[in-house]
Amino acid sequence: MQVYCVGGAVRDELLGLPVRDRDWVVVGATPAMLEARGFRPVGRDFPVFLHPQTQEEYALARTERKSGNGYRGFVTDFSPDVTLEDDLRRRDLTINAIARSADGTLVDPWNGRRDLEQRVLRHVSPAFVEDPVRILRVARFAARFADFTIADETMSLMRTMVERGEVDHLVPERVWQEIARGLMEAQPSRMLEVLRECGALARIVAELDAAWTDETASMLDAAAARDLPLAVRFAVLVHAVPAERIDALAASLRAPTDCRDVARLLARELPTLRDSAHLDADALASLVERLDGPRRPQRMEQVLAAAGIVDERAALDRVRQAATAIGSIDAGAIARAGPATGIRERLHAARVEAVREALLRTAGPGPSPAATAGSSKSAG
Repeated sequence: MQVYCVGGAVRDELLGLPVRDRDWVVVGATPAMLEARGFRPVGRDFPVFLHPQTQEEYALARTERKSGNGYRGFVTDFSPDVTLEDDLRRRDLTINAIARSADGTLVDPWNGRRDLEQRVLRHVSPAFVEDPVRILRVARFAARFADFTIADETMSLMRTMVERGEVDHLVPERVWQEIARGLMEAQPSRMLEVLRECGALARIVAELDAAWTDETASMLDAAAARDLPLAVRFAVLVHAVPAERIDALAASLRAPTDCRDVARLLARELPTLRDSAHLDADALASLVERLDGPRRPQRMEQVLAAAGIVDERAALDRVRQAATAIGSIDAGAIARAGPATGIRERLHAARVEAVREALLRTAGPGPSPAATAGSSKSAG
């Protein structure tokens, strides 16, 4: 039985990057042999085991044979006769098909080191076309390694897969998994551009393809440069999609609730946020309430962060100032100070007054037109 470190850990070590996780391939073994050594089986589709001490994943070397549509349409063979080269051959890209033995020797039958040096993303074998997830993975790696190019022959295979309808068999959960990971990479715009170039984006998420612009690409990369969270990046990505379509788009992607909610609020409130420099106290208080700032200040801040990326001219500090003023109110005391009916109206009035006072303090001596409650400008 031989054990090799494989995949991303070897790739990142060769690139001089931090290694997040280590995956291992075991050659010449059976499930019973690993279980006898204390490994715990966790694989659903093929034998994967957790090391009894490190909890790192160890998989038996295997081959894959296409048997149906989509990324689950494979028959696997994980017999002790499967070699390391057989296992590396089934992988997606040459840079992910490098192994390191226990003594440090590199096993690189597909010239992955050469492609690392030349900064090229290249498929391992023609079997690349059998798994549509590989299109998403190439796009994601393009977002991670922004100085890498995609080999012409690899892009050609990706286009062929799209034309044959392979991407139509992708399940939404796997699409979201790869898109979410790509959005969190250093240059997420490249993921979308690669998917557009091969034609996959129009088949997977047509609305994103239709709404994509160079401006959105720049915004998305700006969100990455500021290390903003996934929900903010998703909201920036979909901000040009019609507001009434956000929920359906998020549902089709199986995007989590926080991503959907931030995107929905941004799409709905962006026109008002853009006009926030001219809002009076009542309109500002109403805006903070619609953003649910009093109850969910972190989510409101994510909406504001996304709005700041989409339109840097928006006077978001005034919205934050209003939210801070509203947060200083004792809502419980206001509720107890009068009858059960009318609590919402009394609370809103108190919030408006708190915002007005905050705006007056900021403006200094003399009345501020923006703080005048009777202003005709309203958040609607």
